[in-house]
Amino acid sequence: MRTPGRPVLVVVAHGSRDPRHAATVHALLRRVRALRPGLRVEAGFLDFNTPSVPRVLERLDAEGVRDVVALPLLLTRAFHAKSDIPAVLREARARLPRLAVRQADVLGPSTLLTDALERRLYEAGLTPGDRGSTGVVLASAGSSDPEAIAVIAHVAREWRRTGWCAVRPAFASASLPRTEDAVRELRARGVRRVAVAPYVIAPGRLPDRIARGARDAGADVLADVLGPAPELARLLVLRYEAARAARELTALSA
Repeated sequence: MRTPGRPVLVVVAHGSRDPRHAATVHALLRRVRALRPGLRVEAGFLDFNTPSVPRVLERLDAEGVRDVVALPLLLTRAFHAKSDIPAVLREARARLPRLAVRQADVLGPSTLLTDALERRLYEAGLTPGDRGSTGVVLASAGSSDPEAIAVIAHVAREWRRTGWCAVRPAFASASLPRTEDAVRELRARGVRRVAVAPYVIAPGRLPDRIARGARDAGADVLADVLGPAPELARLLVLRYEAARAARELTALSA
């Protein structure tokens, strides 16, 4: 039973022509629903997949829903979080004045994300005892946004401090180095074992590029994408609850 008065969570995903993308998003949302029974969770896509974010919000408004938390399914604050999503939400608010929509923060950075990365590395064959002898390539989709690039570099530095031999950021697009170059750089430094950890949520063209780079450069371990990792589901709930609490605080101070 849905809890009355609780805002609906609309997870805003980018969308992709690759059917694995939407399937992964829906699998992640099923895990979120299992964590928070009674919370209504919907998916909306910016492109390629349905339903679109405007259609989801229109349907909720028609059903009488009055409060929504829109949560970007993004790891950094790049173009989509700063421009695309706010524009879509502004347009929806103008057309649906009865519907209050608050945009939640993006997912990263968070130690839950590095926990999920480690889960995927261990599933791919590493063990906690391998940390000291393993260099990791933190391979993200890439961005031309300096803030997003700086966040990836920060995540790599902080993750390195947890005991890995080395952690190097890499990018599938827009920025350098590429995954294969980071793998080769670690090899040149004498790192005995090199693992590639895709810092992406769902499969698609750019994650496939990361995988090709890892294989071409001879990485020893290639982890899967984050996907519906339990840590990621918990993080979605935390971002939702933070946005909900901020909304309630604003209402109290008004």
